[in-house]
Amino acid sequence: MDNAYLHPNAKRFLPGLIFGAAATVLAYEPVHWLIQTWQDPAYDSKGFLIFLVCVGLFLWSVSSPRRASQSNSTQWALILLTATALVRLVGQVFAVNIIGALALVLDVYALATLAGVQDRERSISPGWLAVCFLFALPLERVMQHTVGFGLQSLSAGSACLILGGLFDNVGCHGVRILINQKDVLVDLPCSGARTLLLLQLFYASCMAVYRPSIVSGLFGFCVTLFSSLWTNIFRIMALAVGIAWPEKIFDMDVMAEPGHSLLGLMALALGCLPILLWARYTDDTPGNLVGKPDSQKNSTPTQLMGIGLRILKTHPVVMASIFLIIAGGIVSLPRTPIDVARPNIKISLPLIIDNHEGIPAPLLPKEKIYFTQYGGAAAKASYGNNSLLWIQTSSPLRHLHSPDECLRGLGFEVQHIGISYDTIPTAVYKATTTEGQSYRIAVSFISDQGHITSNVSEAVWHWMQKRNSVWSAIQRISPWEQDALITRRWDRAVLAALDINITQRPADFTKERTL
Repeated sequence: MDNAYLHPNAKRFLPGLIFGAAATVLAYEPVHWLIQTWQDPAYDSKGFLIFLVCVGLFLWSVSSPRRASQSNSTQWALILLTATALVRLVGQVFAVNIIGALALVLDVYALATLAGVQDRERSISPGWLAVCFLFALPLERVMQHTVGFGLQSLSAGSACLILGGLFDNVGCHGVRILINQKDVLVDLPCSGARTLLLLQLFYASCMAVYRPSIVSGLFGFCVTLFSSLWTNIFRIMALAVGIAWPEKIFDMDVMAEPGHSLLGLMALALGCLPILLWARYTDDTPGNLVGKPDSQKNSTPTQLMGIGLRILKTHPVVMASIFLIIAGGIVSLPRTPIDVARPNIKISLPLIIDNHEGIPAPLLPKEKIYFTQYGGAAAKASYGNNSLLWIQTSSPLRHLHSPDECLRGLGFEVQHIGISYDTIPTAVYKATTTEGQSYRIAVSFISDQGHITSNVSEAVWHWMQKRNSVWSAIQRISPWEQDALITRRWDRAVLAALDINITQRPADFTKERTL
């Protein structure tokens, strides 16, 4: 197509429209997936609220006058659009939704740059605004599944070490703390992942508004990490002391609402103070890539992309059309997941458990499709009033998750009760239907290497060290009103039928509370 035959207005606006169409093609599926994570109870995501924060920052900036600038924001935005295509390509080929959604972060960067937020009277950094948007993705779920156990162990160990120096008779056993003869378990929700993400979001917001130099920004990042760690340690210590000596706080149950959440908010507010002090006294001279003076900011990317940009200036419609074709090709590529479990895994549930014959229950259609596409195996059956679900996989990062995630997605109201060590480490949940029927959901994660845990994050942690291991999720379902002795007998019968050794909990850990 020759630009000489185009109307002058078409020369100006048509390339932008075509590039916009290409960006829409690349962004459609990630946007659809991200909105689903905000709406799906299984994700329990507050990403929409973070999105509103980003929109507020954007509107606060663009509502101010624009200053004269020599920067070429259009060129920079086009470079970002190219980077978006590469990220989207990786997410499409490897079938990892969150990688594809990272392209949206670059899109936010590009849109903020085109809007000139960096050149406004109330200027903000387009790059750090994009980082703020990053937290609208379900990062907490990813962190809990990948590094949650490491954070959990670090927080529990540090809190136990300090408590041991302040009080007598403090014992530590992994992520469990014995204080005043009361067992306190630092469970996955108290790993510190949420605290870390919220404080990092606060730090990114400060970076967007203050736009400090690289040195100041790195120092602020270290301050944020330090504050995140100690905020969570302080919260664990406060909860442990409240459980051990409730009389010192007017017999208040620190695990009940609203006290539990208020304590968490107080700890979070304290964690923000060091970041506020850093932001207040930081060097406000822009110096990083997303906050440089505009005359410097685009020099390096423009040099790297100089040839392409010169071609774009000469044949903008042709280049835009080629990019649209490339975008269509990217989203049409076949998806080849990288974390697929072995497809030859077979599961055979016991025919009889606790004198009850098993009645197999079919998997849901979407469950069949999922295990066909991503490997692994699952089977479920009912035995009298109780049921058993067995999932086995060589890719626990893909297949294993806490029961509350899928139960919330099915419409259940789910409450995490705690961890039981009566048989093997077991996470216990109470799931209630919309009709008011309640069930006890007990799940344990077991590997063929001998590891047993109640924590999916710990399972993933061990699997990353031995990638050839196979993990199982053994989920036992019982009526909530069922007699505790009958339920305990059922649990033991399941483990015996599956030939799983029952271990006894440490004798001195007797009155457990889960944080």
